[in-house]
Amino acid sequence: MKQYETVIGLEVHVELATKTKIFCSCSTEFGGAPNTHTCPVCTGMPGSLPVLNKQVVEYAMAVGLATNCNITQNCKFDRKNYFYPDNPQNYQISQLYKPICTEGYVEIKDADGNPKQVRIHEIHMEEDAGKLVHDDWNDCSLVDLNRSGVPLIEIVSEPDMRSSEEVIAYLEKLRLIIQYLGASDCKLNEGSMRADVNLSVREVGAEKFGTRTEMKNLNSFKAIARAIENEKERQIDLIESGEEVIQETRRWDDTKEYSYAMRSKEDAQDYRYFPDPDLVPIIISDEWMEEVKSREPEFRDEKMARYISEFELPEYDADIITLYKPLADLFEETVSLGNKPKEVSNWIMGETMRLCKEEGIEPDQIRFSATNLSKLIHLIEDSVINRGAAKEVFEAMFKEDIDPEQYVEEHGMKQDNDEDALRAIVAKVIEENPKAVEDVRSGKGKAIGALVGQTMKATQGKANPGLVNKLIKELLEN
Repeated sequence: MKQYETVIGLEVHVELATKTKIFCSCSTEFGGAPNTHTCPVCTGMPGSLPVLNKQVVEYAMAVGLATNCNITQNCKFDRKNYFYPDNPQNYQISQLYKPICTEGYVEIKDADGNPKQVRIHEIHMEEDAGKLVHDDWNDCSLVDLNRSGVPLIEIVSEPDMRSSEEVIAYLEKLRLIIQYLGASDCKLNEGSMRADVNLSVREVGAEKFGTRTEMKNLNSFKAIARAIENEKERQIDLIESGEEVIQETRRWDDTKEYSYAMRSKEDAQDYRYFPDPDLVPIIISDEWMEEVKSREPEFRDEKMARYISEFELPEYDADIITLYKPLADLFEETVSLGNKPKEVSNWIMGETMRLCKEEGIEPDQIRFSATNLSKLIHLIEDSVINRGAAKEVFEAMFKEDIDPEQYVEEHGMKQDNDEDALRAIVAKVIEENPKAVEDVRSGKGKAIGALVGQTMKATQGKANPGLVNKLIKELLEN
C-alpha cells in the first residue's frame, strides 16, 4: 500500500495592536457600531491621501527580528488591484516587491520531540479590508468598513510542515512571540489572527510536490487541525481512485466538518501590482533597527527556564504559566509583592484555571489584580482565614476583583484562633463521635478527617484547621 506525506505551508494574517489604523487616525477598537470607525481615507474617498503609522513598521520589524528574519532596510508599498464589495478603494495597499522581512524561521519540535525549523519566506505589511454582513432575512449583504485599514502583517511560511501537530506547534510559537512583543492580542475568535492553509500530498520519498489547495481564514486551532486532517484524507482518496486534485481555494465548515470548493486557482489572478504612488519608500536605519531590537522582552522559552531555576517551580507549572503572557505577568507581579513563588503558582494553576474553564474565558480576560491575589495569600499565611474560606473569597475576587481584606471583614470570615474556645468544641465533637475516635485510636489515620469535619461544621467553617488537628490529637492522647 502506498504511503503518503502531507506538505503544508501557512499564510498567517495578524492584526497589529495599534490604537489607530495603518494610514489614518481612525480607531482600531474591535466591536464598534458599523461604519463608525471610518474616514475618507479608509473608506476610499477620491482625493484622500494615506499617511503611514510608524508604529506599524516597528511592530512588523519587531516580529521579523524575533523570528530571525532579515530586515529590508529600503522597502516600499504596492497596490494590489481587485474588486470586492468590502474593498472600498478597489485596491489593497500591500507589499509584493520589497516586503519588510524575509528569510526567517521559527523553531518547533517535531512528532519525536526533536527541534525543527519552519522557514519563513517573508513578512509583509498591508491594510485589512472591510467586512460583509450577510442578512438572510432581507436577502442582502451589508458592508461594515470599521475593519478597513486596520494594520496587518502577513507571515508566509515555506512548505516545511508535515502534520497538523507541526502546524499547531508553529502557530502556537508565533502567537506567543507576537503576544510577548505586545504586537497583537492574537485573538483567533475576534479575527486578529487567522490562517490560510496550503496543503498537498505526495508519496513518501517523492521530490515533486503534489497539487495544493488553499483553505481560507481558519480562526481556531481545533478547526485548523480538523481541516488539515480532512483535506489530507480527501486528496489521498482522490489520488487512490485515479482522479486529479484540482488547484483551488476551499472553505472549511467546522460545524459540518466538511470543506467545499470556492473558486479555481488554475490561472493565477492578475492583480496588476504596481508601486503605490501616494507613499514614499520606508528607510530603516541601523540605529532604528537596534532601538526596536533593544525593546525585545524576555520570550516564553527564556522565561520558562528562569522560572524553573530562579523560582524553583516544577517544569509543569512553568510550562502552563508562561503559555499565557497575562498569567506570566500576574505571576511575576504577585511574587514581587513578597509572596512565595510556589504558593502563587498554586493559586494560578488551581483555582484560576478552574474558574477560567468554568466561566469559559481566556486567561487574558482575568479581571483580578496581582495586589488582591497577594492580599489573599497573606490572609492565609497570617492565619486570618483558612483555605476553605480563601476559596470562597477568591471566587468573589475572580468575578469582581474585590479587596479580599475588606470582603473578609464585611462577611465575618475571620478564622477562629481562640485555643481555649476551640478545645471545648473539639472535646464535645470527640464525645459525640465515638466510632471515629475508635477508628483513629485503632490506627486508621484518615478517620481524623471526620472529626476535623465535624469541628469545622460546628464553627461554621471558621476554625483554624491546623489548630483543630493539633487539639484533636492532644485530647485523644489523654
